Amino acid sequence: MKLILKLLAGMALGMLLGLYAPDPAQSLLLTFKGLFGQFIGFMIPLIIVFYIMHGIASLESGSGRMLGWTVGLAYGSTVLSGALAFGAASTVLPQWVGEAAQAPVAASAIALLFKLEIKPLFDVMTALTLAFVFGLGISATGATRLHELAEQGKDIVEKVLARVLVPLLPAYIACVFADMAAAGTAFATLQTFAVVLLLAIGLHALWLTLLYGVSGLLLGRNPLSLLRAMLPAYFTALGTMSSAATIPVALRSAGNMKVASPVVNFVMPLCATIHLCGSTITLVSCATAVMLMTEGLALPGWDVMLPFILLLGVTMVAAPGAPGGGVMAALGILSSVLGFPEAALALMIALYLAQDSFGTACNVAGDGVIALWVERLTLRAEPAMQNG
Repeated sequence: MKLILKLLAGMALGMLLGLYAPDPAQSLLLTFKGLFGQFIGFMIPLIIVFYIMHGIASLESGSGRMLGWTVGLAYGSTVLSGALAFGAASTVLPQWVGEAAQAPVAASAIALLFKLEIKPLFDVMTALTLAFVFGLGISATGATRLHELAEQGKDIVEKVLARVLVPLLPAYIACVFADMAAAGTAFATLQTFAVVLLLAIGLHALWLTLLYGVSGLLLGRNPLSLLRAMLPAYFTALGTMSSAATIPVALRSAGNMKVASPVVNFVMPLCATIHLCGSTITLVSCATAVMLMTEGLALPGWDVMLPFILLLGVTMVAAPGAPGGGVMAALGILSSVLGFPEAALALMIALYLAQDSFGTACNVAGDGVIALWVERLTLRAEPAMQNG
């Protein structure tokens, strides 16, 4: 929650600076914005390579049948939630946002002090391919040294995220809003923010209602009792903004749903890194809004968004446990598949972080449904009828 407050403070301060600061101060802000944006671009392929490689390689442990069902159900839930989000956002946002959505995300005419180009080691699709090849290869061959390399690389990237990127994001967002305020587009952007955040949180609630309602009906369980059992995990995730930090409470909550202990102990920690339905809903909803807001970007059809959602479900695997890790992992395909420029990526970061806690809470609450179905499909447990 502290990060959200810092983000909001950064937006407010950035707007004030953009409106009232002298040109030399704004030039300094824009120089920092340019340098930090270049560094984010440099880190994106490294995040993809090490996190996805490590995530895939780490799937080698555990029962093959249980692992297969857990991964399949988690990925299916993530993709379907993304499809729901795009269907709702592409229908609702153009009407709700109206003229505010058409305001271009423009840059001011103030010159930078200097420019420094930091080129990534490779592009996003190369990073994805490399991560898949080596991740699957490590899993198939048991290459311990490569596994250690992937794990150590992930640890280094995670420290950069936790100690450099995430702490400096509020300052970066302040510079972005200073630029937009100087260009006269900041207030229209903020009007859109409120609508998008309400839509994303509403879609989280809808998706959890569908998951528990349908699962309760098919499994012969009381959906309200199931949801009530997961509420402690939901509210813990709301406060921590981290699925990983919520694992102890999620384990206890899933146990309170009367799911078998072996399933709980296997599924809940794994789903903390691979089941990201809430984060996907937010990313797709925010991406739709940013495309409507950004001059030069057109809202695509399903032929573009479905591959994007399918890639997003994979890219988010083992996303960093730190707040904001999900959007940082997704920046690569936002730029490569949807063509987001730097200003649009900055808006995505701001929108995502503003509701990160709700997306994480949706992720964790949804993990309980995965555990219910894995128990049913692997242990052939008889559905227990519950009335309360």
